Amino acid sequence: MRLRFTAASREAQTHVNLSAVRLDGRALWVAGDETATLERLVVSEDGSGYGEQVTYHLADLVDLPGPASEEADVEGLARSGPFLWAVGSHSLKRKRVKAEHDGAKAFRRLAGVVDEVNRHVLLRLPVQDDEHGLPAPVRATGSGAQRLTAAVLGGPGDRTLRDVLADDEHLGPFVAIPSKDNGLDVEGIAVAGERVYLGLRGPVLRGWAFVVELAPYVDPGAPGRLRLRDLEDGRPYRKHLLDLGGLGVRDLCPHGEDLLVLAGPTMDLDGPVRVHRWHGACTVEAPAVLRGDDLTPELDLPYGPGVDHAEGIDVLEGPGGTDDGGGERLLVVYDSPAPQRLGDDGAVVADVLPLRR
Repeated sequence: MRLRFTAASREAQTHVNLSAVRLDGRALWVAGDETATLERLVVSEDGSGYGEQVTYHLADLVDLPGPASEEADVEGLARSGPFLWAVGSHSLKRKRVKAEHDGAKAFRRLAGVVDEVNRHVLLRLPVQDDEHGLPAPVRATGSGAQRLTAAVLGGPGDRTLRDVLADDEHLGPFVAIPSKDNGLDVEGIAVAGERVYLGLRGPVLRGWAFVVELAPYVDPGAPGRLRLRDLEDGRPYRKHLLDLGGLGVRDLCPHGEDLLVLAGPTMDLDGPVRVHRWHGACTVEAPAVLRGDDLTPELDLPYGPGVDHAEGIDVLEGPGGTDDGGGERLLVVYDSPAPQRLGDDGAVVADVLPLRR
């Protein structure tokens, strides 16, 4: 499946840093992890690809805690009812040691940890059709009791999910650790009704990965802000443990009452990468420990040395969405795509793979 990007997005390297994907009728939402934008693509007439990219800046839709130009590291997208959801990684970032760095400079860079506050947000954006009949995020739509507003958890001066988890007995010790060091790192979101599921790439504890479940609501006194409703044990979140064979969560995708879980390494490794099915995920009412028949492997995904890191998945419907046997297909987008995935016309090739039900 060819995804075609504008020259501006290619210059910003968005097309080679894809971190999230979500289908929305004729539109395809994608995000790169080094900007503070969302990108909308439109399916071609023959269903063979997506193009006609439009960029939406998060700072035009919500009040971000940091500068509009600072990256939000969007790692997950979800579409539910009239809303598009987006989540930042909530992670700290350790500086890279590059090929030109040696000696004392390499040591200094590896000691440097960066905290970019725009990463620490969960966004709920109203969507309405534009003049072309395509979905577009807006700050607000409707009036009176029907008015819907864009809202953010972790806006300026607010508590973030990092703050909420800082005292957790499992996750708290990892909040201050950078993401690629097995620190806190949100890399997937799924929404089912009032439930919001966040998949954690890290930490992974003794081989167990985490999904954090939230019940956000809009603050009646501040319609641009999300708050977290306390759950049955008095905490504003619920944890689920997943046995992914030592891997962390890289994306979540609803499929009926199940969640498809994209699993990959939590550390700076290339693979393995596979998709699991969490059976009945959208109906759980208590913290769950998932393994065996509750969490079954679906398929393995390709990866290469330093390239083709699967970051986003969604189930294709409509044109191109069924294989020759009548089954469904899974769309997969990659960070650091291999050179053969890149076209001279600004396109990057995503994978479409058969999916069992």
